[in-house]
Amino acid sequence: MCGILAVLGSFDNSQAKRSRIIELSRRLRHRGPDWSGLHCYEDCYLAHERLAIIDPTSGDQPLYNEDKTVAVTVNGEIYNHKILREKLKSHQFRTGSDCEVIAHLYEEHGEEFIDMLDGMFAFVLLDTRDKSFIAARDAIGITPLYIGWGLDGSVWFASEMKALSDDCEQFMSFPPGHIYSSKQGGLRRWYNPPWYSEQVPSTPYDPLVLRNAFEKAVVKRLMTDVPFGVLLSGGLDSSLVAAVALRHLEKSEAARQWGSQLHTFCIGLQGSPDLKAGREVANYLGTRHNEFQFTVQDGIDAIEEVIYHIETYDVTTIRASTPMFLMSRKIKSLGVKMVLSGEGSDEILGGYLYFHKAPNKKEFHEETCRKIKALHQFDCLRANKSTSAWGVEARVPFLDKEFLNVAMSIDPEWKMIKPDLGRIEKWVLRNAFDDEQRPYLPKHILYRQKEQFSDGVGYSWIDGLKDHANKHVSDTMLSNASFVFPDNTPLTKEAYYYRTIFEKFFPKSAARATVPGGPSIACSTAKAVEWDATWSKNLDPSGRAALGVHVAAYEEDKAAAAKVGSDSVDSLPKNGI
Repeated sequence: MCGILAVLGSFDNSQAKRSRIIELSRRLRHRGPDWSGLHCYEDCYLAHERLAIIDPTSGDQPLYNEDKTVAVTVNGEIYNHKILREKLKSHQFRTGSDCEVIAHLYEEHGEEFIDMLDGMFAFVLLDTRDKSFIAARDAIGITPLYIGWGLDGSVWFASEMKALSDDCEQFMSFPPGHIYSSKQGGLRRWYNPPWYSEQVPSTPYDPLVLRNAFEKAVVKRLMTDVPFGVLLSGGLDSSLVAAVALRHLEKSEAARQWGSQLHTFCIGLQGSPDLKAGREVANYLGTRHNEFQFTVQDGIDAIEEVIYHIETYDVTTIRASTPMFLMSRKIKSLGVKMVLSGEGSDEILGGYLYFHKAPNKKEFHEETCRKIKALHQFDCLRANKSTSAWGVEARVPFLDKEFLNVAMSIDPEWKMIKPDLGRIEKWVLRNAFDDEQRPYLPKHILYRQKEQFSDGVGYSWIDGLKDHANKHVSDTMLSNASFVFPDNTPLTKEAYYYRTIFEKFFPKSAARATVPGGPSIACSTAKAVEWDATWSKNLDPSGRAALGVHVAAYEEDKAAAAKVGSDSVDSLPKNGI
């Protein structure tokens, strides 16, 4: 991941303005510590902080077309860049960068080329021939981007809010799957897949089609010129990413540069479920496994820095971002700059435990659609910013466009959780990789119950955060929360604590509006809270709040949980709950 900053039409091309752009771009240097670039044309500025993953020696940005009349600053990876280059043989390329195709595609197709890109990206392109510009963000919002407006009429774009919040009168998160065009005067959606309408699909489930789509998604993300690894918690999603990556690594270009030994990484409190499960999967696969332990106090000490980097006050995101932030620092210290991660599977396949309560396939499917559309505000934001805080890039194969198309076209009746038929959450994925002849994973890992990252690193992590917040937020402070924070009022002491830290770094109303609100149970949307009347009394984003579903549910429901599951996550049978 890199850092980009663009300021267009500021009516100021002074040295002072240039210096200000450089100063603001420096706020993004953690994202791209390898090189800094700046292109200036009259009162338009494109800045770039580079994390070199592809073509480290010559791919510095901004990038250009042949005569440098088109300049582009890009944050991301274009996995099909070699295929696109073949279609652009009449063009002369200056670098081996995967992102250079964007300038030449614009020359060929104008603004209508975004859907040709297969990857994760956010970019700003300036056409100096008429001083027009476009900005675009990838389909799901894996790569962060913000847009802002200055009092002087300028339009701003930045990878993180901290680079534009001081200088813009208004700003917001740039919507995923959209393009901004100065010629057409605003935003429009370029990503229009069939599932976006939320109509219930009817394609029969084919396990081999689903498996093949995911394997292709993993393989294309092995494109790298630097050392890489896999984040391995031992849960289903990360374990499948590691298993598939290992199976295809030997034949990849990455193996020719760095060898076929796959490196895996896991973090947790001492004795946590993730450390145990991650170690078991790593031993089974034979990876070079790296375990990192942290204490509750380590996490608490990092909270302020985490909130500064991830730019949210959402409770779930902060809980999960903190261990990922700590792990990323360790990973970078080992010389690794890119990791594969398992985000997105739960949203696409209904893997969160509250999906057990979905009343029918229509509501199940609609909830998955809502969850995918909101990923850029939660898991994508966490995965990207927690890792890029230390100059590490996270790639997420479950959010591959083609895999999404395949998975979201399946009749959701097959995704429904049906214990009487032996179907636990994400059964369609588990079954697709349940290969008796060439097993990808041990059965009990393949059928391990969903464990949210902030839970899996150790249950005492969340309990410790709540205890810490209770010491810093009084009952009186919480009772007055609606007056202090009338927008998105925090409902718990933990939420109040995070909010005060966020407001210290980002005091503008536009900043707080970038964070979604509303009730949630075990990471659900507000709509899904309606599925169970008891949930409204136990609103908490932890998976353990799914009372009667999680095998380690909160104490007040241990008796009910015992009726539907084992006391041990690791002993969960194939048929699950």
